[in-house]
Amino acid sequence: MLRIILVAFCISLSLAIYAQPVLPYKDPRLPVEQRVKDLLARMTPEEKFWQCFMIPGEIKPGDEAKYKTGIFGFQVSAGSKGGNAAEQLLQYNATDDAKALANKINAIQKYFVESSRLGIPIIAFDEALHGLVRQGATAFPQSIALGATWDTAMMSKVANAIALETKQRGIRQILSPVVNLATDVRWGRTEETYGEDPFLTAQMGISFVKAFEQKGVVTTPKHFLANVGDGGRDSYPIHYTDDFLAETHLYPFRELIEKGGARSIMTAYNSVNGKPSSANDDLLISTLKNKWGFKGFVISDAGAVGGSLVLHNTSKDYPQSAEQVMNNGLDVIFQTDYDHYKLFMPPFLDGRINAARLDDAVSRVLRIKFELGLFEDPYVKVEDIDKYINMSAHRKIAQDAAAASFVLLKNQGALPVKKTTGSIALIGTDAVEARLGGYAGPGVNKISILDGMKKKMPGVKISYRPGYDRDAKGYAVVPARQLKIKGEYFDNPSFAGEPVLVRDDKQINFHWTLFSPDDTKLKKDNYSVRWTGQLTSPLTGKIRIGVEGNDGFRLFVGGKLIIDRSVKQSYHTIMADMPVENGKQYDIRLEFSEPAGNATVKLIWDVNARDEWQKKINDAVAIAKQSDQVIVVAGIHEGEFQDRAFLTLPAHQEELILALAETGKPVSVLLVGGSAIVMDRWLERVQSVVMVWYPGDAGGDAVADMVTGGVNPSGKLPITFPIDESQLPLVYNHKPTGRGDDYHNLSGLPLFPFGFGLSYTSFQYSDIRLSSPVMNMGDKITVSCRVRNTGKVSGSEVVQLYIRDELASVARPVLELKGFSKISLTPGEEKLVSFEINKDMLTMINAKHETVAEPGMFRIMIGSSSRDLVLKTDLELR
Repeated sequence: MLRIILVAFCISLSLAIYAQPVLPYKDPRLPVEQRVKDLLARMTPEEKFWQCFMIPGEIKPGDEAKYKTGIFGFQVSAGSKGGNAAEQLLQYNATDDAKALANKINAIQKYFVESSRLGIPIIAFDEALHGLVRQGATAFPQSIALGATWDTAMMSKVANAIALETKQRGIRQILSPVVNLATDVRWGRTEETYGEDPFLTAQMGISFVKAFEQKGVVTTPKHFLANVGDGGRDSYPIHYTDDFLAETHLYPFRELIEKGGARSIMTAYNSVNGKPSSANDDLLISTLKNKWGFKGFVISDAGAVGGSLVLHNTSKDYPQSAEQVMNNGLDVIFQTDYDHYKLFMPPFLDGRINAARLDDAVSRVLRIKFELGLFEDPYVKVEDIDKYINMSAHRKIAQDAAAASFVLLKNQGALPVKKTTGSIALIGTDAVEARLGGYAGPGVNKISILDGMKKKMPGVKISYRPGYDRDAKGYAVVPARQLKIKGEYFDNPSFAGEPVLVRDDKQINFHWTLFSPDDTKLKKDNYSVRWTGQLTSPLTGKIRIGVEGNDGFRLFVGGKLIIDRSVKQSYHTIMADMPVENGKQYDIRLEFSEPAGNATVKLIWDVNARDEWQKKINDAVAIAKQSDQVIVVAGIHEGEFQDRAFLTLPAHQEELILALAETGKPVSVLLVGGSAIVMDRWLERVQSVVMVWYPGDAGGDAVADMVTGGVNPSGKLPITFPIDESQLPLVYNHKPTGRGDDYHNLSGLPLFPFGFGLSYTSFQYSDIRLSSPVMNMGDKITVSCRVRNTGKVSGSEVVQLYIRDELASVARPVLELKGFSKISLTPGEEKLVSFEINKDMLTMINAKHETVAEPGMFRIMIGSSSRDLVLKTDLELR
């Protein structure tokens, strides 16, 4: 009887436990929308705020209580330890390998799932533009190089590899890709893009996004919108019509959402038609969410919300900035520090943010967290990392992608290197640096061009010389160890009265663009500074000392005025000779005034011999004379907020190339960088030029294969290379001019056009055919041609399809890329290449702002670049 009673009791207890109600939002059997609605109804205003707030970081010792109300997610930092209640969860070896990071993210996730009030999991996010920006992750060629492959299948392989390395670490959102159009190659972020063309950008972006989204990693195309403005300057304001934006800058974003499945978007720093991008209801609500039906969430770029106050002057304070962005369509505020919540939380709690708009924002975040399965399966399976991440296979993909990206710009027989070559002079620091480009991690076993060539050509004597210092200016900021300086800061530009601030400054190296030297005491556009103190010489002889910065400065040494740019005019770097003795102290005084704002001031010197750069060139020339062939690896400096006024090679590299050409030896130039380079001074003096971009971890091997002929260059330019900066902006798909394209003293044509790229072999195009010369609105027709390899080696060619509307109700571009196909051909082989043309490829926005396809004639053009369209025919749309 007792046994029966016990059994009955156990059954009763089991039924009671089973009957415990499961909260609807935790029930995976319910539809996602029902779960979102239930969870949203349980949230406090504070909890809603935290789902709209993302930061880099983690749970630090003693911080557990801060996160009881949850958070959107973290860009988890590397190797920090936890403590207190979470100590057992968060103490891991301070490394960044995949397993350590996965364990760390799991531990942080466990805290939020088990210890926050509602158990809402986080989204761990990171950058993955051309490889996850993490220790131990493969670095693939930079985005512009991937664009230069013109190969969506290759892009898919690259993206799948990155997605695997990302998800297996527990990262479920990447702040990539960049699908802005590089319409001005002075822009420092050109390297991050897929080029200047909307169609090419969209096709490459779709392949990238699909790979991640299909694996359950949210992609975040950026920056919404058009964050390169006048002069090629980053985040400059733009003023474009809605129709122009729809056909150009908006097009890739819409394609990536509708065809790629992107579930997040990042706004830009700039303003668009007078409204900051993060608070632009025309873009975020009217276009993105209403017109396109976007269901994902929109995040700001890091710190961009405060930009409404600091940059654009459209809000009175930080709380109002938050109010404006949320009410105008932003969903998540991305900041760089936890404590910034104090600046932006108030309007979430006091009702200034529309309740329905706030609930919409939070719902978008929760919806994706449910879609990702984070509520049911919040943890990454660390044991699967070895199973799914094949680093050797990924490295092979990286090498293949690099090889497919190289663009041969000129070749007069110097490449590939002949088998009879016994010695090569390899010149240039980029030959040994193995630079990866912007938004890259440290890479894995990076191989330089020098190492790659030595491995590939063991029987060839390769002699390396640096030749130049790419970043050398010939001067440096005077270091703190040589200075003892006191600064007196005045609240006027004329040094009048008593200083409002006196402090010791370690160096004079200031860049006060958005703020004043001290916002509590000085206005950013009305102050002056007098620095006085001593400079200690490190040598005996003659140095040069000076000032770089905004005019409005005077420099005194030993009481004597040696530099005077006191009249506010421009920006200058002025230096003067100064005899010195080693260890001796010299009195200096630098006066700087700023009545306008946006100031820079640096005390600089040159303690090296003036002819240092010439010595490096002479050394390179000497070794070149002893070699059979010369290969120069030249590079540029660029990056985020590193726009280039000049597109020439920096740091006397042009002088280096010209000097090497004078030796009479065959000279090949390999260009490392992510944007256009002007080369009018030296192009005709060298035999070969190849754009190798930033080729990634295995770039050295890929370059060596190309140099020796194991790889035939097949890349095509995704941007236009100008002859001179004065032609910019210069893109192939502009609209017709009212007169001509040329200048009085310069052609309007580029140095190398969009789509250009040579090969070690040659290709012949022939036999263009339309399946029908007439197409009705609902029909599809096919255009085809034949391409033959007429050379002696195998190669790949990118066959490009362009279309022009011959007669339209509004002006249309002179050319528009509408299709491309990369094919491989052996010597003598011929292939039939076909493209399908449908009505959507012929649409335009008319004067009534309607998207239509107008009946009429269209010019169909096929060729190897936008300037080499050898096949043409006409199609009538009825």
